[in-house]
Amino acid sequence: MTDRTNDEWLNALRSEGDDQQTALEDLRKRLHRSIYYYLSQDRSDLRDLAPKELQAMASDMAQDSVLRVMDNLDSFRGESRFTTWINKIGIRLAISTLRRARYKNFSLDDLTANGDFLPAQANLVSDAPPSPERAAERDDVMVKISAAFKDALTERQYQALVAVALDNVPMDVVAEQMGTNRNALYKLIHDARRKLKAHLESQGLSTDYMMKLFEK
Repeated sequence: MTDRTNDEWLNALRSEGDDQQTALEDLRKRLHRSIYYYLSQDRSDLRDLAPKELQAMASDMAQDSVLRVMDNLDSFRGESRFTTWINKIGIRLAISTLRRARYKNFSLDDLTANGDFLPAQANLVSDAPPSPERAAERDDVMVKISAAFKDALTERQYQALVAVALDNVPMDVVAEQMGTNRNALYKLIHDARRKLKAHLESQGLSTDYMMKLFEK
C-alpha cells in the first residue's frame, strides 16, 4: 500500500484510469485491515468465529466502505489524516452492519401478535421482594399501565415505544421496518410518551409516584 498525503489521496481517487484503480485497491486494503482488527480484537461477541470467517466479514464490509467513502469524498475537510477519516467510516459501517444482523429476525408485528400491550420482559419491577401491601399496589399499577398502553396508544405508537424504549432495538432498525426515517420515528415516540403520560396521570398515576413505587 502506498503512503499518500491527504491531497494525494483525494487527487488519486478523483482521477481516472490506473491511478484511481490503484488508489481504490489501497483504500480497500486499508479498510479491510482496520475492520478486521476491529472485528477480531474489539468485538468480544465475535470471538467464537474463526479467523477465516472474520476475514470474509471484513472483506464484505471493506467493499461497502469503499463505496461509502467515495460517496462522501466531498465531505472530507482535511481536519485529520485521510486514513483516519476512512477508518472511522469503515468502523461505523461495521458497527451498523453487525447491529442490523443482530436484529435480522426481529419483527414489530411480534410485539402485538398475542394481544399483550405490555411486554412481560419490561424491566419495571424491583428485584427486591416487596411487602405484601406494596406488591398488591404494584400489581394494581401494572394492570393500569398495561391498559394505558392499549387504550392510549395506536398500535404503531405502541410498537415504536416498546421496541426502542423497552427492547432497546436500534432506531434505524425500527425506522426501516416501519418504512419511515429517524426524525419521524423520534416524533412518533415522543407523541406516544406524551399520550401515555397524560393517560396515566388521568388515572392518578404520576411519574414520580410510579418511579418511587418500582424503585430498586
